[in-house]
Amino acid sequence: MDQTKIGMFFKELRKEKELTQEQLAEQFGVSRRTVSRWETGSNMPDLDILIEMADYYEVELRELLDGERKEKKMEKDLEETVLKVADYSNDVKQRITRNMHFLFIGGLAAAVLHLVLVFTDHADNFLGGFCQGVTLGMMIVGVILTSKYAAKIRVWKKRLLTGNFIRQ
Repeated sequence: MDQTKIGMFFKELRKEKELTQEQLAEQFGVSRRTVSRWETGSNMPDLDILIEMADYYEVELRELLDGERKEKKMEKDLEETVLKVADYSNDVKQRITRNMHFLFIGGLAAAVLHLVLVFTDHADNFLGGFCQGVTLGMMIVGVILTSKYAAKIRVWKKRLLTGNFIRQ
């Protein structure tokens, strides 16, 4: 995948719509600097933004990923599959975020309780040690889950963007 070529294609599409980077950034809810990075090829948009871009520019997702217009249109079934995969990706992100929020709230509650016990000189008992352990445990579990899922999502997106998402 030639990110520089893709970036130039993004820039070409933006200019066809006679938009500035700032206007495009507002359209997709990102910063102007992010749009600049897309157009220089130093960074790629997330899958959900790529799908929005394809709709906005009225091009196929495959054309965005190849960095050029194609004569042959993407088959409807393949396009539907890509959209389903994007929805699934968003569902996974939301589930992971929700789980991380629960972990954070649990760890935060344990930390606050531990602080209360420390300030009232009651942290030397079982409850104080338990709260301290839960706080530390939640932090460790949060780091492990974040890194585990982040790595899986990156691998999955790379497979999707390189076209290796259909099992043969």
